[in-house]
Amino acid sequence: MTFSRIAATGSYLPERVVTNHDLAERVDTSDEWIVTRSGISQRHFAADGERSSDLATAAARRALDAAGWDADSLDLIVVATTTPDMAFPSTACMVQAKLGVTNRCAAFDVQAVCSGFVYALASADAMIRTGVAKRALVIGAETLSRMLDWTDRGTCVLFGDGAGCVLLEAATEPGILGCHLHADGRHLDMLKAPGVLVGGKIDGNPFIEMDGGAVFKFAVEVLAETALETLQAHDMTGADLDWLVPHQANIRIIQATAKRLHLPMERVVTTVAQHGNTSAASIPLAFDVAVRDGRIQRGQTVLMEGIGAGFAWGSALVRY
Repeated sequence: MTFSRIAATGSYLPERVVTNHDLAERVDTSDEWIVTRSGISQRHFAADGERSSDLATAAARRALDAAGWDADSLDLIVVATTTPDMAFPSTACMVQAKLGVTNRCAAFDVQAVCSGFVYALASADAMIRTGVAKRALVIGAETLSRMLDWTDRGTCVLFGDGAGCVLLEAATEPGILGCHLHADGRHLDMLKAPGVLVGGKIDGNPFIEMDGGAVFKFAVEVLAETALETLQAHDMTGADLDWLVPHQANIRIIQATAKRLHLPMERVVTTVAQHGNTSAASIPLAFDVAVRDGRIQRGQTVLMEGIGAGFAWGSALVRY
């Protein structure tokens, strides 16, 4: 039987760092207000002309270097993004070109917003398990700074840009132990960016709109549910986890989820203070940080989970 395992990780953050004090010069807010409500102290913004595919490619190169793989050894590239470079072609195809891949491997995007990386990971895992691919590059990449309404302090202070990725390879023992995915489109009005291009003009608001209180309540409920669902499917409890790597949206949501799992915060990877909410990039970014600083080590059990607009949410149980 064929399984998939994580061979290496990578990430990239744009050079420009924007602190809460920087935002206070532009928006009616303060460092205390932002930190108290979200736990965020700073975030990174892409430079002019720096696109999601650029961030994704930089993260991918770091993972390929870590694994010692040639880009042409990839069979599959999956990019989770809410902020593609263009309507089409896919950001994955652009990354493929920028990496210099010439073997015509499959490449496509996944759009599940902040849960996008978990959805992309589940897709790549399934394709390796069924023999469609042997080596896959799975990326979460976002340039959300370009979707922010600077008159809405409830949203514009929360988001940042970045990219994170993992390399998956076929293995005889499971690394990706299991994934559970869910969605409920009845709640779409809680969090959305409804603007679309019609006849060369934007129809509707192109910026992020969010009912913060409703999103918080829903996220706390379903993230705990999906975490417990995944653990129970593998006869585990929170005590069996070495690390929880959650979507980095809000420190209070992360703390509430950890509490439901009876997991101390010392076993939760948090980067929200430094990165802000980077949507599909947040889980692989946090995972890469913890791998590279030595916290997450080979053989340890890790639960990743995220929720995004849709609502779409899910979790992945991994033995790294």
